[in-house]
Amino acid sequence: MKNIVGVRFKKPGKIYFFDPGDLQIANHDFVVVETAQGQEYGEVAISNRNVPEETIVKPLKKVVRIATYKDKKHYEENKQKEKEAFEICKKKIKEHKLDMTLTEVEFKFDNSKVLFYFTADGRIDFRELVKDLASIFRTRIELRQIGVRDEVKRIGGNGVCGRELCCCSFLGNFETVSIKMAKEQNMSLNPSKISGNCGRLMCCLKYEQEVYEEKIKRLPKIGAIVKTEDGEGTVEGVETLKEKLRIKLKDDNGEYYYKKYEAKDIKIIKNVEEDILNEEEKANLKELQELEKLEKMDKKKRQEEELS
Repeated sequence: MKNIVGVRFKKPGKIYFFDPGDLQIANHDFVVVETAQGQEYGEVAISNRNVPEETIVKPLKKVVRIATYKDKKHYEENKQKEKEAFEICKKKIKEHKLDMTLTEVEFKFDNSKVLFYFTADGRIDFRELVKDLASIFRTRIELRQIGVRDEVKRIGGNGVCGRELCCCSFLGNFETVSIKMAKEQNMSLNPSKISGNCGRLMCCLKYEQEVYEEKIKRLPKIGAIVKTEDGEGTVEGVETLKEKLRIKLKDDNGEYYYKKYEAKDIKIIKNVEEDILNEEEKANLKELQELEKLEKMDKKKRQEEELS
């Protein structure tokens, strides 16, 4: 077991583990920690706790100290500098006529670097802009292009559920979601109904997916041939969470009728190998494929950023 504390640098944001050494640190304390990018200032989200060593990404960086009044003042000064730098950079972007939108500026706690986050439709040649900014701030400058999810996270807003967006309130990490999740949860396969404010698939599709996957393993797919107490029939609908099936049967007169059964009361005679495309999925297939493509691109970009 290893003693750790969890530190968050942005709220909401991902929690990172650090080695507190001999320090006893409480939740909501502010600390200065050592990172691969130099010293950083963050808030403790998990107080001293022992966790299995195999759950830790090594090497585990150390907590330098519990933040002092001087540290807090320096952090606040940096926040003020970020506002000023934001306006300066916006002006310079306009001067260089660059097709990009500045979203945020971040001063590293030790002032070793200033990061400028922006969005753009494609690649931007910002070399001249970097030179200008370096001459003004006299430190290392990094321009980082972010995705639409990160942009919306910074802007904020409310989702279709009426609540504040998950990414703005509690979601620390963006996880990959897919059209398959929406289909398995019997949601509408209309892109406009399963996309969030960012234009990507809604993050909440991930929340219940494990439950659906566990239940789907036991249930037949639509189109499967099953045996019921009333004879053989075809699965026409599946209520995954209730584990109920809508079966199409034929009576003695050759007329078709439908009846619902508990999944435990039927026996699968022949399942189908692949999911059948419904009419809504067929109508929106091109848009759904484009959404899936964007999801994969976003995932690749996040992985690249984590490695950088």
